[in-house]
Amino acid sequence: MADVPTSNPDMIQRLMAGETLRGEELAGFNRPQFATDALGLQIDEISQEHVRGHLDCDERHHQPFGIVHGGVWCAVIESVASIAATMRVAADGKIVVGVSNSTDFLRAHRRGRVDAVSSPVHVGRTQQLWQATLTRQEDGKTVARGQVRLQNVEASQVGG
Repeated sequence: MADVPTSNPDMIQRLMAGETLRGEELAGFNRPQFATDALGLQIDEISQEHVRGHLDCDERHHQPFGIVHGGVWCAVIESVASIAATMRVAADGKIVVGVSNSTDFLRAHRRGRVDAVSSPVHVGRTQQLWQATLTRQEDGKTVARGQVRLQNVEASQVGG
């Protein structure tokens, strides 16, 4: 677990100082442990105020009627919100766990790039609320939007 991005003090300090991380610095987030590998979700940018990523949709993401399955949208929204929320509390030795995910499916989508952006609604001492929007790159239309409530917990309280 030494290569988990949240255990990198330099990365955390830079985020806390208001920097935005991009490109190769984010390679650790594009791993199975962050649910990005199975989905094909790529994290492109992280700051204190947002996480940006993208997903190239194809048949792997389809439900039987040939459109992207709503569960994919839920997973993408949960992923970008969870990564963002985790980075807000990592310097305090905390992690986050999901409490609720409410996702609205606004338009059907079959294939092509969808951009994901999460931003905070509320960042409190015990809980956070993040919203996320998924937008088609080809026409800029929103395909889904959602919000995720997360509980801030001490890392030592999870597992085992």
